[in-house]
Amino acid sequence: MSAILQAAGLNFSTLAQIFAGLAAFLAVVAFLPRSGPGKVLQSRILQVTDRKEAMKARMKVEDKKKKKGQIDDGTIKVMRNTIEKFRMQDMMDNTELRMKLAQAGFRGPKAPIVFLFFRLVAPFLMGIGALIYFGVFYAGPFDSTRHPMIAGIVMLVGYALPNIILKNMTQKRTVKLQRAFPDALDLTVICVESGMSIEKSFHKVADEIAQQGPELASEIALTNAELAYMGDRAMAYENFARRTGLQAVKALTSALVQAERYGTPIASALRVLSEESRGERMSIAERKAAALPAKLTVPMIVFFLPVLFIVIIGPAAIQVMAG
Repeated sequence: MSAILQAAGLNFSTLAQIFAGLAAFLAVVAFLPRSGPGKVLQSRILQVTDRKEAMKARMKVEDKKKKKGQIDDGTIKVMRNTIEKFRMQDMMDNTELRMKLAQAGFRGPKAPIVFLFFRLVAPFLMGIGALIYFGVFYAGPFDSTRHPMIAGIVMLVGYALPNIILKNMTQKRTVKLQRAFPDALDLTVICVESGMSIEKSFHKVADEIAQQGPELASEIALTNAELAYMGDRAMAYENFARRTGLQAVKALTSALVQAERYGTPIASALRVLSEESRGERMSIAERKAAALPAKLTVPMIVFFLPVLFIVIIGPAAIQVMAG
């Protein structure tokens, strides 16, 4: 055997190295199907599939929660017929009304119908309720002049009540959007500087701030969807600004439109807007802190000072009365 190897110009050491290299090659080939590109791609596909299934399950749960508070189609049909009988169907297509409802968080075709119906019915319900109270539950006699006048005033309050509630809900939602917007803008800057597109950045930001600011996350997700299917991207940005009603969002959308139109860098503009947004949020907090002493003046005069006077003067007054 050694003669044959010597005749071939090989020795046992060289042969051992050849067999070791062959064994290593076979081990690598055997290991490739488990961790090669194909397996990595398959694992990524499985991860994406699992994520989609989790999102579908979460959306089903959210839809069930929403359906519990939604009005069924039969009731909506009755409301629509009532509005059409009073010839208020033109108000349902009013763009300004739809935008006000969107700023309060009510989107979709049912929102104007419900709002107009309650705006139509609320005065009559409150006026009739006031008359029933004065006629049945009121202890004194029914005054045919004063009580109907009070019922008329209650009807006026009922007519203005839906607008007041809508304005209050809009203000509360605007405050929530203002609190979450600087953090969302910072995340957008990070995503854009890392090389992501605006669509991917919005998708990532909407997922990240869903717990902190669900209102802003839903608006960003809706804007991302509009960017995907609308032909005019500037219109999608404009809708985003109009739905939120924030000046900072208007500045953001203007910067995005200019960047896409003229090819200017987006990251630097977003960074400047992020600093301005954080400064504005800090200035709002400082204004609230500065207004706190003035707001505490009346409670201190009404509640704290009398108690303080009683504690200080009370013992001396008792001693004087006892002496």
